[in-house]
Amino acid sequence: MRARLLFIIVAMLLVAGFAAQNWSEVQRTSPLIFGVVVSNAPLGLILLGVLGLSFLVFLVSSAAQESRHLFEHRRYAKTLEAQRDLAEKAEASRLTDLRQHIDAQLGESRQREAVAGTEFEKAMVQSQRELRNQVEQMNRTLATQLAELESRLYSRLQLQHAVQLDVATVDVAPKDEALRRRMNV
Repeated sequence: MRARLLFIIVAMLLVAGFAAQNWSEVQRTSPLIFGVVVSNAPLGLILLGVLGLSFLVFLVSSAAQESRHLFEHRRYAKTLEAQRDLAEKAEASRLTDLRQHIDAQLGESRQREAVAGTEFEKAMVQSQRELRNQVEQMNRTLATQLAELESRLYSRLQLQHAVQLDVATVDVAPKDEALRRRMNV
């Protein structure tokens, strides 16, 4: 826009300079034909007037076009600002929804972890109870077996002690082979 306006101003200055240098010829009257009417008028002044009027029309149309452009620019800026606000609200809404979704997922995850922890603790308690029962069962079994071994050992010791007493009462040098075997048992 500025380059075009600058070009028009330079052109007007050149025309004004040319008219000033040839002002006597610009003012000279000559017969002019306007359709059916013939009139004596200065042709140069008429052409300068038409050129000035064209310049004014150009300036008015340029100003109108510039004002229309500014109005459109403002309208687009308002529309763009409204769209930007709408997009920011939508983005904030999406972020809020995302935050709520993440919070819900974290809550569900924590709840699942709590349930899993409770189940794990129950399983551990049950496992400990079963292990304790097995240990008690093994303890009873071992106690029974030890008691049985103890009673066998005790009966053998009593038998051996009885045999030794029998041997002591019998002759120190037994002659019977059967008796010797009994003593070695």
